[in-house]
Amino acid sequence: MKFVTAIIAGAMVLAGSAAYAQDITGDAEAGEKVFRKCKACHTIEKEQNKVGPHLVGIYGRTAGSVDGYKYSVGLKKLHDEGLVWNVETLTQYLPSPKDMVEKSKMTFKLTKEKEIADVIAYLAHESGE
Repeated sequence: MKFVTAIIAGAMVLAGSAAYAQDITGDAEAGEKVFRKCKACHTIEKEQNKVGPHLVGIYGRTAGSVDGYKYSVGLKKLHDEGLVWNVETLTQYLPSPKDMVEKSKMTFKLTKEKEIADVIAYLAHESGE
């Protein structure tokens, strides 16, 4: 868990860096197709929570900050620690949410590196990055 905390702390420092946005290597168009797998629980089109919180503006946003969504204890803790969703944190989270977030509600995993990179590019694009 200390390793995860160190990664998160490093990611938070880098989150505000303009150079950090250049690390987005995925294909946003391909990521839109990958995001179809996420639509059962999330929307990116409007600020409406489903099983999971909406993802409007997720890239660059503090974790656990959508009003009206009941987050897990683990995600609330990451929110309080200032975790920001960006390339590094999403790359860590998407293949294994429960390993990163204690008692995470999210059970779905993206395991293919290309799909992860592409969906992150899509989320960043839709967030205005």
